[in-house]
Amino acid sequence: MAAESTAGPTVPRRQLGRHLRALRNQAKLTTRLAAQALEWSEPKLWRIETGQNALRSLDVEAMCRVYGASAEVTQGLMLLARESRTVGWWHVHDDVIPDWLDLYLGLEEAASWLQRYDPDLVPGLLQTAAYARAVITAERPDLGADAVTRRVQARVSRQALLVRVTAPLTAEVLLGEAALRRPVGGPQVMAEQLDQLADAAMLPTVSIRVVPLRAGLHRGVLSGPFVLLRFPANGDGQESEPPVVYVPGFTGALYLEQPGEIRRYREVYLDIAAAALDEAVSRTLIRQAAQEYAC
Repeated sequence: MAAESTAGPTVPRRQLGRHLRALRNQAKLTTRLAAQALEWSEPKLWRIETGQNALRSLDVEAMCRVYGASAEVTQGLMLLARESRTVGWWHVHDDVIPDWLDLYLGLEEAASWLQRYDPDLVPGLLQTAAYARAVITAERPDLGADAVTRRVQARVSRQALLVRVTAPLTAEVLLGEAALRRPVGGPQVMAEQLDQLADAAMLPTVSIRVVPLRAGLHRGVLSGPFVLLRFPANGDGQESEPPVVYVPGFTGALYLEQPGEIRRYREVYLDIAAAALDEAVSRTLIRQAAQEYAC
């Protein structure tokens, strides 16, 4: 049967499974009751929710109907189901897919550890509301004020991952010096952003190192920004999910999962790290840049 296929990339399958499990829980249905309503076996439902099976959009529609999902949610998940069956995968962020179905945010929330390289901008996970508003407005000048505000709130709320009581996310960030020097939103916005960035670097879960412009040519100049995500270990010590590399783009995002791809980006990260300042020197540089904007 089509629903039993494991073909296609795992990222959209895992995200689809998470959303369907959340819908089932919201409907207060056990796996047994849900499987009975769908006339499926419990193991099949478990494989779907853990991202082991690709799904037809019609199967997703049936699950959403049983779970009482809205038309918008159903449409978004059906589209995701179609994407989960492709061999190579590029997720396009546009008006077809609702904002709540942002796949990267789901991965970030599920991850236990990430390494990222951002050459030009402070990453969303560490942005202040004012800085985020300036970036979002520049990226999407077509958005109305309410939509911008919702996106800003969603972006800022992600910082809770770094201080959550249970298994906070560990973040290792390599930040290009250009991100400190580019006046996004004006001097006051930059001063506040860089002060907050330096404060975040003091968290036990956060490491921020600046890659100075004088470092010259390194592999990050060629790779551009990326994030390497890893996930919690199971009881047997094995990772609960395979690592993923996220490569953002202006109209979409590339998700890489093959071992060779993961290895190559890990090598690139290490090469960039070798060119970066240490954490203490980086914090000092960030504070100095903040003071310069505040003058």
